[in-house]
Amino acid sequence: MSSPRRTAKDALERAAQAARGSRPDVPTEKASVKIATADCKRVATAIERSIADGKLDTLPPEALQALIAAACRLYAARREAGEQFLPVAKNALPATDVMVTASGLLRAADLAAFELGMWQGWTGR
Repeated sequence: MSSPRRTAKDALERAAQAARGSRPDVPTEKASVKIATADCKRVATAIERSIADGKLDTLPPEALQALIAAACRLYAARREAGEQFLPVAKNALPATDVMVTASGLLRAADLAAFELGMWQGWTGR
C-alpha cells in the first residue's frame, strides 16, 4: 500500500499534467471521476493538515500554481457549460483568504479589480 504522502504527490503530478494539457491514460470515465474525487480529497486534507502544522512549504510554488490553474480552468469550463455552483462552499474560507487569492489571480492575468467589475457588469456573473 502506498503512503498518504506518495498518494498526494501522485495526485499533484496528475494535476500538473492536466494543467499542462496532457491527459493520463484512464480506463473508464466513471472510474477516473471516482479516483479523482478521492485523490482531490486526500490532497486537500494533506494541505489543510500541513497548514495547521505550520508547514507551508509542503507544496512547492510550481505544484501549487499547477493545482490552482487546473482548478480554475475546470471551474470556468463547467460554468461555461451551464453548471451553477460556487467554486467553494459558502463561508468555507475567511474573507482575507478569498481576497488574497483573488488579488493574486488578477495580478497573474494582468487584470485590475476595475476590469473585473466591468466584466461582471457585462456578463451578469
